[in-house]
Amino acid sequence: MGVRRVSVDRLLAQPSGRGLVAIPLVLIVVITIVDLHSGMDVHLGPLLVIAPALTASFAGPRLTALIGLLAVAAQVFIAVFHGGLATTNHVAQIIALTVLSAVGVFVCLLRERRGRELSRARSVAETAQLALLRPPPHRIGPLRVAWLYLAAEDETQIGGDLFAVARAAHDSTRVIIGDVRGKGLASIGEASVVLGAFREGAHRYATLPELVSALEESVCRDLEEVADTEHDPGEHFITALVLDIPDHGPRAEMVSCGHPPPLLVPGHGRKVTTLNPRNPTPPLGMCGLPAPHHPADPFAFEPGDILLLYTDGVIEARSPAGEFYPLTERLASFPVSSPETLLRHIHRDLVAHVGGPPADDAALLVIERAPAHHRPHITAHPLDGHHLLQP
Repeated sequence: MGVRRVSVDRLLAQPSGRGLVAIPLVLIVVITIVDLHSGMDVHLGPLLVIAPALTASFAGPRLTALIGLLAVAAQVFIAVFHGGLATTNHVAQIIALTVLSAVGVFVCLLRERRGRELSRARSVAETAQLALLRPPPHRIGPLRVAWLYLAAEDETQIGGDLFAVARAAHDSTRVIIGDVRGKGLASIGEASVVLGAFREGAHRYATLPELVSALEESVCRDLEEVADTEHDPGEHFITALVLDIPDHGPRAEMVSCGHPPPLLVPGHGRKVTTLNPRNPTPPLGMCGLPAPHHPADPFAFEPGDILLLYTDGVIEARSPAGEFYPLTERLASFPVSSPETLLRHIHRDLVAHVGGPPADDAALLVIERAPAHHRPHITAHPLDGHHLLQP
């Protein structure tokens, strides 16, 4: 059986021990020198236990064992010059230091094992989360897409916000963005119901109202099975915004189910327009109410235009002074060269406004219709200054 040799240089090169390992080494040297120059009645050797104990707090078992061996060697060195190894006091100190160093190594081993288990669990959780919230492609049909997800709960990739992009059976792209009541991991099950129903129905239903009605039916049927009613016994619902963007022509449609309205950045100008729906409907999952109709609101989405979809975690993000994030005002001041560039500007500005990550889940989806040399012409009939088209 071969023995695996680990050099001191390799141990010191570990990220966890780099730099900090100088502290226990200095302690060993200082304690040893002071003890040797003190009188026979002064015993500082027991303080050497600080070195392996301190190392165990930031390093792995190998580096802790190395520091423990150095501490024991220093204790033996002190014993030789202060009465010899045969004295009962020195023998007891050496045994105690050896035992305590071994305990420190054992604790490090347990911590490393637990860390590996947590790492595997986190990897599985991240994979499952990303499988649920599949990243949209950068290009789909004539659209360019960029997205950002900020999960409020630590160590998670997604929470209660959701979005998805899918192709319809005809030449069109369907988009959904939504927000589950609640946040964090507890709301992922509810998000999965909406996303599953959307991906199944995006290519099955010919019209947007039919698709949204199917989403409502699926949510009302399956929401109780996945909702975390034990820890959150209140109402469970999902706000959602569903869009249909044809490949040809500048006319698109949306259905808003209690979700914040999208923002439109025209390619020919910098004026940001809020696309307030004329026919808003209740959030998905309000099953006690009469079955709502879901009429679609058309709007102009020409080549070069950019749509910004977002959840309320963005506009409700507060600064330390308690001010909400002014997304519409800030959006008009950002340079736009691509969806990715715009998203980076918003992300940096949002984090600067809050002073850190938002306290709630936040999602952003930026969609640009690729510019064309010859844009189709359509006459817009703005309603209340919101750039919606007459049906």
